[in-house]
Amino acid sequence: MATEPEPISYVSVQEQRCVLSWFQGWSAAQRERFLQDLLGKAVPGKVCTLLDSLSTLQVQALPNIFECQLRLWTQWFEAWGEEERNHFLHMLEERDPLFVAHFYRSVAGTAGRD
Repeated sequence: MATEPEPISYVSVQEQRCVLSWFQGWSAAQRERFLQDLLGKAVPGKVCTLLDSLSTLQVQALPNIFECQLRLWTQWFEAWGEEERNHFLHMLEERDPLFVAHFYRSVAGTAGRD
């Protein structure tokens, strides 16, 4: 018997709406960086993300708003279950289908990599 997916929590929906609101205001370069981060979360170990590379630099400057948004995004994403992550991708796809299509092509491009 198939089980119903876990309902998405109100808090997760609010977090997702927050990230989508930030996404709308990000520049093309920031969206590309977000894409790389999302890709690293989707296929861990197959992609060296820009965030991983930057974290090894030990930059002491104060983080900008975008850096803080990405940190919150990471905390929230790690707390979401699979259904909530899928829901976020669906909501993101409604906002920017080309971005999500690019994400899926990038994920497909990692197939077979170790």
